[in-house]
Amino acid sequence: MYNNNPTLENLGDKVIQEDKQGDVFYQEQMQGKEGGKKFYIESYGCQMNFSDSEIVASILNDIGYVPTKNMEESDLMLINTCSIREKAEDTVRRRLRIFDKVKENRPGTLIGILGCMAERLKTKLLDQEKLVDLVVGPDAYRDLPKLVATAEDGDKGINVILSREETYADISPMRLGSNGVSAFISIMRGCDNMCSFCVVPFTRGRERSRNAFSVVAEATELYQRGFREVTLLGQNVDSYKWENPETKEMVNFADLMIMVAKVSPDLRIRFSTSHPKDITDDVLYAIRDYDNICKYIHLPVQSGNSRVLKLMNRTYDREWYKSKIDRIYEIIPDCAISSDVITGFCTETEEEHQETLSILEYSNYSMSYMFFYSERPGTLAARKYEDDIPLDIKKRRLSEVIQLQNKISRAHNQGDIGKTFKVLIEGDSKKSDQDFKGRNSQNKMIIFPKKPGYQAGEYVQVKVNDATSATLFGDLIEA
Repeated sequence: MYNNNPTLENLGDKVIQEDKQGDVFYQEQMQGKEGGKKFYIESYGCQMNFSDSEIVASILNDIGYVPTKNMEESDLMLINTCSIREKAEDTVRRRLRIFDKVKENRPGTLIGILGCMAERLKTKLLDQEKLVDLVVGPDAYRDLPKLVATAEDGDKGINVILSREETYADISPMRLGSNGVSAFISIMRGCDNMCSFCVVPFTRGRERSRNAFSVVAEATELYQRGFREVTLLGQNVDSYKWENPETKEMVNFADLMIMVAKVSPDLRIRFSTSHPKDITDDVLYAIRDYDNICKYIHLPVQSGNSRVLKLMNRTYDREWYKSKIDRIYEIIPDCAISSDVITGFCTETEEEHQETLSILEYSNYSMSYMFFYSERPGTLAARKYEDDIPLDIKKRRLSEVIQLQNKISRAHNQGDIGKTFKVLIEGDSKKSDQDFKGRNSQNKMIIFPKKPGYQAGEYVQVKVNDATSATLFGDLIEA
């Protein structure tokens, strides 16, 4: 799952970091049909990819495949990919070569690549590199049964056609590797924002939103199964828009959040990701007015300089973004805001880099995902601009951003010392089974000693007594 470590240089490093922690293999061993075939899946990149893997798992389960954590006993090895950075693609290729070695010892095993990288590279992975038997784009997962059958017959299976309608709204995801407390709900797919550095519109297609009632039904079903937190996912959730075919009433993102929040006051609502140009006051008022909608917004800035933002086609400038930050804190004073930052974008000067540093301080981000610019083939930036900032300068600027964000995060967290927060217990701390971990409404991880009688999925009050730049530490306060 997503690692909130703000010091990771790029997505490739994030994947490797999570691999060490054991979180990148987002799957669980399921009791399935005796003698059934087994599939193994790894997921990389954004939360949407992990959500998609749960859809894939459900589709495969319907044709008799059950998941396994052991790739060496699998009949089908899949990797759900990300194309947002070159290093992420390099990581996937390394994993595919490992898959290939496993296949040598298990003839008949199929290897498939899913998601954004599959769509972007298409036949190259099949014919030139000969690393896979299946290539399936993010809108073609329903076609998996046929593609798997084709590959089993010795032919190559490929479908990377993008759709203007597909939302997988009728498929109940198999909750892979779930802690039984938190779950993703995909509310929309695709992106209409043509940010010049981003490959997503080309790999995931145009925006389309799910039926609002199907989202509420999924949230209700999760709550009834014991889940206590859902994250509403989309490339740009604030542009969610669905028309009720019977009443012709339009449901926007603020409306949808409130509908889900009303499932139960004990069901927490999170969401990701917001585009600054689309987040409305109605969304902010919904967050303010409903205690179970978390007081946390991920609002990527990318750059603090207006000229660079224009080159990025972000559709806002520095002052407009600052006014949006002001508005969030005005309506939700206790809100935590996080961000994405890119250093070394085409033609960025030192003075413009300094403006990025200053907007981190102005916004007082609780944390950020920080990267240096990586040119992606097919994007507007790759076609129009020269990637002219030397790598050493990109890395040095990134290091300065990381150092400043760590300083801000540390001060942000130290400001919570002495405060008491409502925390949802997610399970054992990674470092000790004597401690619980859980997050507060502001999405901050809190570690606290266990006490008898408490378990994952319960809400508790925790008083913070210490903090680092990444984590809060406290003690459970019994009622």
